[in-house]
Amino acid sequence: MQVALVGAGAIGGCIASRLARSGQDVSLLVRPTQATALAERGLRMRDGERFHTTRHRIAADAAELGQQDLVFISVKAPALVASAAQLAPLIGPQTTIVSAMNGIPWWFFAGLPGPLHGERLDTVDPQGELARVLPPAQCVGCVVYVAAHVDADGVICPAPGDKLVLGDAVSTDAPRAPQVVELLRAAGFAPERAASIQRETWVKLWGNLTANPIGALTGTTIGGVLANPLLRALATRMMEEFQALAQRLGLDLGMEVEQRLQAMQRLAGVKSSMQQDMEAGRALELDTIIGAVAEVGDRLGMDTPFIDAVLGLLQERAANAGLWSRPEVSN
Repeated sequence: MQVALVGAGAIGGCIASRLARSGQDVSLLVRPTQATALAERGLRMRDGERFHTTRHRIAADAAELGQQDLVFISVKAPALVASAAQLAPLIGPQTTIVSAMNGIPWWFFAGLPGPLHGERLDTVDPQGELARVLPPAQCVGCVVYVAAHVDADGVICPAPGDKLVLGDAVSTDAPRAPQVVELLRAAGFAPERAASIQRETWVKLWGNLTANPIGALTGTTIGGVLANPLLRALATRMMEEFQALAQRLGLDLGMEVEQRLQAMQRLAGVKSSMQQDMEAGRALELDTIIGAVAEVGDRLGMDTPFIDAVLGLLQERAANAGLWSRPEVSN
């Protein structure tokens, strides 16, 4: 099987390293600067008490790799939108595409019955290029509950926890998710197959919707947000609006707002990914994590004033820092 991974950051690199150590031949498509370092030193990972170095075919141009049987996408949403057309050489009619990313993905409404079935969100896929290059019918969503970071020496350091939840973006008579689940299980992860990957995506986003933007705006950890009565109240209002959207979309989140807030407490000392990006001067995943939720509210004709207010504040702060610009939408 020909397997390629796009984006060898903390999560993508963790997946690539473990797949390679399970016997899979995994090619990496990365930025030119990263390609040089990986070719010289290999992909390095500290997994528990053990240190691993795996060697991969490295490319900065998808045409060098050609069509693949399986492609993992693990990049920040802004980078994916900017580089979508460049991924076309990897994708053939039989290629399975696994998205392991934050926020609402481009395939979300392709397989979700209901009021927004088949719609494209301008905040997620502004030109429709993602759906063209990465057809939703070939996609498997992967909700990641694995935490990892890349240290100052470029070594990937995962935290304890191996849970991944996967499901086909569009239901068919020949599901793609089971093969991916088995591949990841053999690599040492704890993958689960979802009855509805849209529901699982929405459940995780329920926490990210609040922890990420509030953390980026205030510079406080997830625990700090929860401990401040005013910030906790703000997060509660945002989550209530999100819950109402879920109900309108026919998604049963399976818990109440207070339960979801309590579940976030286990990450009390963690800085959200958006806060880390803000502090490091990296582009924010603002559109797919909170902008897309506000757009869903607009499409459904439902008011989301607290989500909208936090979105507006974060857009201005990120734009002034040069970390976000408004997507150019096709007519």
